[in-house]
Amino acid sequence: MAPVLAFDIETVPDCAGIRMLYKLPEDLPDAEVAEVAFQKRRAASNNDFLPPHLQRVVVISCVLRQDDEVWIFSIGEPETGEAAAIQRFFDGLAKYTPQIVSWNGRNFDLPVLVARGMIHGVTAACFWDTGQDNKDAKWSNYINRFHDRHVDLMDVVSLYGSRGSPLDEMARLSGYPGKLGVGGGGVWEAYRRRELGPIRDYCETDCANTYLLYLRFQMMRCALTREQYDREAALLRGFMEKQNQPHWREFLSLWKN
Repeated sequence: MAPVLAFDIETVPDCAGIRMLYKLPEDLPDAEVAEVAFQKRRAASNNDFLPPHLQRVVVISCVLRQDDEVWIFSIGEPETGEAAAIQRFFDGLAKYTPQIVSWNGRNFDLPVLVARGMIHGVTAACFWDTGQDNKDAKWSNYINRFHDRHVDLMDVVSLYGSRGSPLDEMARLSGYPGKLGVGGGGVWEAYRRRELGPIRDYCETDCANTYLLYLRFQMMRCALTREQYDREAALLRGFMEKQNQPHWREFLSLWKN
């Protein structure tokens, strides 16, 4: 099986950048700085979801399937800063040239990683290669929406329509645990309490749900037989069973298929 990398990110408002852009006082608390950005966003778009360049990456979680093994891991705070985490993600693409898998990654995760990576001066030649350095990339690259090198499952399952299905509901209806822990809407509050562990756990379980749905998708399009799907799912289950961490114990207790 060729390398597969399912990924997910969690972000918080870039308060330092917001202070600079809007010329806010240096001593204004982060919560109030973020609220200024939320209010400006609401006025412009009727929602407070910040654009990619104002989303600071806290953690990038990954499921990596390669060489008959699978690993789940995270990069980001508290071990390393945003720039180093994003660079490591793109370095991983260069090292493994994997099939990457996301849920809404084309509309959120990748635009954030690209915008924030550019801000930090990150290099990502493999990600941007559309045939200049590798002629095969002309027909299979990470950028083109209709190439398979990046499978955004929400995009694909909706047949590239405008209304994608929620990850949580698709996962639970498929017999997987769905979202566990702080939830996307609670990340900013958890971050302000410095609860980095729960944010990481939440991101990792989202990533695991995404990978399992990818296996189900591969079975649906007959790239995997039922027996191969069962083996791949068992491999992931075996990894989780060895971790002995609360979020994986909860995940396993809710995993029905």
